[in-house]
Amino acid sequence: MKHFTFRSLVLVIISLAIFACAKEGSLNNIDDTIFVRHKNADMPAYIIGNGDEKVFLITLHGGPGDLGLGFRGTAFSEIEDHYAVVYFDQRGSGMSQGSYSEAELTLDIMAEDVLALVKVLRRKYGTDSRFFLLGHSWGGTLGTAALLKDQSDFKGWIEVDGANNPAGLYDQYITTFTTTANTQIALGNSVTFWESILEFVAQVDPVSNKNDMLELNNKAFDLEAKLEEDGFLNSPEEGDNIISHYNLLTAIWNSGQIAHILVDEQCLFETTDFTNRLHEIEIPSLFISGQFDMIVPIVSAQIAFENIGSTKKELFIFERSGHAPLASEPKRFATEVLRFIAANK
Repeated sequence: MKHFTFRSLVLVIISLAIFACAKEGSLNNIDDTIFVRHKNADMPAYIIGNGDEKVFLITLHGGPGDLGLGFRGTAFSEIEDHYAVVYFDQRGSGMSQGSYSEAELTLDIMAEDVLALVKVLRRKYGTDSRFFLLGHSWGGTLGTAALLKDQSDFKGWIEVDGANNPAGLYDQYITTFTTTANTQIALGNSVTFWESILEFVAQVDPVSNKNDMLELNNKAFDLEAKLEEDGFLNSPEEGDNIISHYNLLTAIWNSGQIAHILVDEQCLFETTDFTNRLHEIEIPSLFISGQFDMIVPIVSAQIAFENIGSTKKELFIFERSGHAPLASEPKRFATEVLRFIAANK
């Protein structure tokens, strides 16, 4: 396998493979696809929306291994009416390609990918372009890593149920599962189910380990499904049909590979904790979390809000949401994001 050396991000080889559907001479209806080439990876970004103000919202999907266009739906359709949204298939995700080693699939290099994307966007749309960064779940981890490298290109940071401290999720799961189960039992809701959750937690090793962490993460989805079934969460709205943009075999292969390398081999979720560095991020910051988020419990957003270095920061808890407020409360989500961008652009 041939490898290439890059002296700095300034020397990133940028490949602009553009399929422009935007109106000629206008940015009010952008529908572009570009490719970012950085350290042997080619990563697509889909730019959709109103670019008249040259304000771009770069989105970082969850996973690791989800799809950039997976955000699309009611909330982001409304955001696209006002600003251009950049849906980015991260290294090892979606339709990204590359010939790189496992050593080139790290959180640090993926953070560089995000900064390389900004350079590509500036080259295409102009140096007067303005950028906001939004990360959901794992995208919160990646976005934080990118901002800690260089936040100067961004007007604001929006973290949605983000994991700034993946290493702390283990204890957060145990506490959140126990508290939620006891509350639901006291209310008389699905008592048998919640008693089984208490039994499950009692068998979990109090010392963090990979196997129990995986079990806890999987069980978190069951808890959210039960809360939705019992009427505590809004059912998520369906997203847009994005299948036509993806070769599913490629996307599934990518997803499995990146998750295996980052989570299983590199033990990323057992070692990463940005809590003590959040004070270094000083740009305006908006945190959104679902009240019943079991996958990245609400305490993560509260800790991030308390530790972020920005003097302009906000925390919103969506009372009818779990891990995906953008889908369960899309109108409110779009309202808060648009308001934040308008106030800081």
